Amino acid sequence: MTTLDHVTIRSSSLAATRSFFVELFDLREGPRPQAISRIPGHWLYADGRPIVHIIAGGGVSGMRAIAADAIDHVAFRRDDIADFKARLARLRIPYSEMELEELRERRIFVRAPGGPLIEVVFREADALAA
Repeated sequence: MTTLDHVTIRSSSLAATRSFFVELFDLREGPRPQAISRIPGHWLYADGRPIVHIIAGGGVSGMRAIAADAIDHVAFRRDDIADFKARLARLRIPYSEMELEELRERRIFVRAPGGPLIEVVFREADALAA
């Protein structure tokens, strides 16, 4: 099963973007994982889930410029990490992984054709062991 997990927004005005989502959608700011604390930003929660991530915009990542204000990536939640990795291998799609132990999650990142970043979030007992 696949569900939308969150959206990450790059912003040149972190405070204003945070206020916009908090005030308009009644979201609440909540904790962010220690592993990403070096990146300025906010996680906004609804019903106990961080559904809007806001990060500082602009700059350069690798060899490409990053837009100051843009949707950075879209994340999907799945519960079948082994099957998903097998599918990536079968389709020969390169990926990278991030483990967020404090959230008991593993994340896989892929690029869609044209370059958009897609994140796939796994929160299951065997995801951290995979």
